[in-house]
Amino acid sequence: MEILKRPMGDYQTNCYIVKIDGKEIIIDPGMGATEWVMANVKNPAAILNTHGHFDHVWSNSELQNKLSIPLYTPKRDVMLLQNSTWMPGLPPSTPDIEVDGDQTFDISDIEVKFHHFPGHCPGCSMIEIGDVMFSGDFLFKNSIGRVDFPYSDPEAMKESLKKFSQMREDKTLYPGHGEATSVYAEQQHVAYWIRSI
Repeated sequence: MEILKRPMGDYQTNCYIVKIDGKEIIIDPGMGATEWVMANVKNPAAILNTHGHFDHVWSNSELQNKLSIPLYTPKRDVMLLQNSTWMPGLPPSTPDIEVDGDQTFDISDIEVKFHHFPGHCPGCSMIEIGDVMFSGDFLFKNSIGRVDFPYSDPEAMKESLKKFSQMREDKTLYPGHGEATSVYAEQQHVAYWIRSI
């Protein structure tokens, strides 16, 4: 597996390309991601959204049109793909597959697991592929996603952090912003985060 990363737009939102078994999976194509993605894929299989915030989904529709591949988005965030209170110019997109909670998919013989961790937003999820996880805006290195946005839910975030603390397998975490970390490293902070919310 090879993972390419490029921070996109004013918010430096990480767009990822996962290369595995001669295919590519695109994760969170944000603002201005299309050109970079097109230059780095040869056999794309799918576009995945960790959640529906505009800076993670801006290039969804453009890439859907150019690549003719399915878009997977957490079901509870689909409404965020049609409009954004922060960015009225968001190009609307429609997922081919609405991911309902924790679900596992076979995408061109690649096992992809969505783990639902609401709080930052209703559909917020981490995506597991092999021995890595893409944590979107649920977890960052030494930090967590904000819970003061529209549709955020502090109590749901506390429950999600408790759920995360029960994960028993260490994996590398690639967040939506900033540098990589790991499951075990971030579990050390869970009690502090829960108290801080």
